[in-house]
Amino acid sequence: MDQNLFNDICLQQLTLSGVHEGETVVVLTRGAERTAYADAFLWAIGKLGATGYHMRLPSPPDASGAWAVGDSGLGRIPLAVDALKAADMVVDCTFLLFSPEQFAIQDAGTRILTAVEPPELLARLMPTTELRERVETGAELLAKASTMRITSPHGTDVTYRLGMYPTMSEYGYTDTPGRWDHWPAAFVFTGGADDGVDGRIVLAPGDVLLPFNTYVQSPVEITVEEGFIRDIRGGAAGNGLDADLLRSYIESFEDPRGYGMSHVGWGLDERAHWHGLTQFGGGMGMELRSFYGNVMFSIGPNNELGGPNDTACHFDIPMRGNSLYLDDELIVDAGELTVPEMKPVTRR
Repeated sequence: MDQNLFNDICLQQLTLSGVHEGETVVVLTRGAERTAYADAFLWAIGKLGATGYHMRLPSPPDASGAWAVGDSGLGRIPLAVDALKAADMVVDCTFLLFSPEQFAIQDAGTRILTAVEPPELLARLMPTTELRERVETGAELLAKASTMRITSPHGTDVTYRLGMYPTMSEYGYTDTPGRWDHWPAAFVFTGGADDGVDGRIVLAPGDVLLPFNTYVQSPVEITVEEGFIRDIRGGAAGNGLDADLLRSYIESFEDPRGYGMSHVGWGLDERAHWHGLTQFGGGMGMELRSFYGNVMFSIGPNNELGGPNDTACHFDIPMRGNSLYLDDELIVDAGELTVPEMKPVTRR
């Protein structure tokens, strides 16, 4: 993307995020990654009359192996954490999520925006106040529910007991002290009780495995009991490459908590493409997490919600064509939202 265009979309973003004169905003990058992001955000910060600076962390010593969430690298640089805690806002171009340092920065009242997706995707999925209102409508419904049930034509039938963890919303910008968001994003989620998820999930072709950034090719049957995955097998025949890959990846962490069920919810952005992995290499998959009517469940850490599981093994799995019920009320009907206030005007 042309740098001037990148500057302009970062200005739109920070305007939505309420950046103003008198604030201090830090842009955080790592190594040689996303230097153009830093330039664009710093330009936008200056245009809004705020004070900005760029904090560049060293590259990790070993970038090989499985994606281990929660290791920000900041734990070895406490002075850097203190500086970020002193800012009004941090633009995170490294992915701090699930790290204790991010929680400490938020607890200090600093708002955090993660921006790591390709610039072209950031532009196409620019957040809006209208989308925020629809996401917050979904969050209000979810926060009131005591149970969630997910079903599908492929055989999924799983129930979450809710109420133990808070409901969270992502709509792509943050103007509230201590709040984190991810650009782009449009979904709501919560977590089931630690021992309160039971049933069967059947992944179907076209469902998405993140962080593999791949589409499921063959059915995968997942048995869940008391909040943990007890069995992963490849459909009726009991075999299949996708099931083998999922099982092997979790096993590689040598951490039984990697089988724990994490957050669950649904997406609301009609502009997001299910086929997004075919564009820009898929980025980190935020488009797939956000596409309209997807039902997404996650495996692994729940410390983002205040839970005890901080395993480094994490999966997000958005599914197509599923139905979702809150206290027996149909909220997502085979991939279509049922509540008018959650729908874009063109679908009402």
